[in-house]
Formats: sequence, C-alpha cells, structure tokens
Amino acid sequence: MLQVMPPIRAWLDSIGSPYGGPGHMIDPLAHAHMNLVGGVVLLAMSVTFYLLPIFTGKQIYSIKLVNHTFWWVSIGVYSFYIIQMFFGITEGLLLHSNPQEIPEIHRFYGPSIALSGTTMLIGFTTYLANVLLTVMQKRN
Repeated sequence: MLQVMPPIRAWLDSIGSPYGGPGHMIDPLAHAHMNLVGGVVLLAMSVTFYLLPIFTGKQIYSIKLVNHTFWWVSIGVYSFYIIQMFFGITEGLLLHSNPQEIPEIHRFYGPSIALSGTTMLIGFTTYLANVLLTVMQKRN
C-alpha cells in the first residue's frame, strides 16, 4: 500500500524502481517475493499437504517435515523481504546523499541474500522430500 502513495512512489522512481538501482530491491523484488513465495507458494504447499493424502490414500510421511517446511520457507521469505527492504532503502538514501558509500554497503548484499535463499531452499527441499516419501510409501 505504501509504495503507491505519491511521495513514496516518487522516491522509489527516483532511485530506480522498478528497472534498476536500489529501487528495484523494494519494488518489484521485495514486493514480488513476499506475495509469490510468501503467499502463493506456501498456499500451494499447504494445499498439497492437505490433498495428497486424499488423492493417494496415504498419510503424509512426516508432520515434522511439514512443520520444517513451513518454518524454513517462512523465515527465508521474511528474511529475504527484510534484506531487500533494508538494502533498497539504505542504498536509495545513499544514492541522493553519499553515493560513493554504496559499494561499501552493497558488499554485504550478496552474502545476506545467499543466506536467506539457502533458508528458503531448505524449506523447499523438505517439502519435496516429504511429498516424494509420501508418494513412495506403501498404502496403509
């Protein structure tokens, strides 16, 4: 909601949203990942865990893995969002005040994003493993 308010939209446009520069970290990256991964993907995973036993006649292999999937993906998505917002805002403010400091701040961007991406990957892997193990197990 905030990113469409005229003063904020004007600031985002001035720092490169949505095409480049620090602005693209906020809109579309942070915005899209929160909606798509945080909303749509978690919803699809939940629906899979609900419908898989109905369609296959098998119990979910591990409820513990279901919980791990939820928490790893959720933590990964929120950390990704926070990292994108932090670096987008910080670098956007520096772009207008002290642009020579951007590389110093930006050097932490890659490792931070890699950590949040790895966290999401762990969640996706536990999801995939749980679905495969459920499908491959013998019927009750």
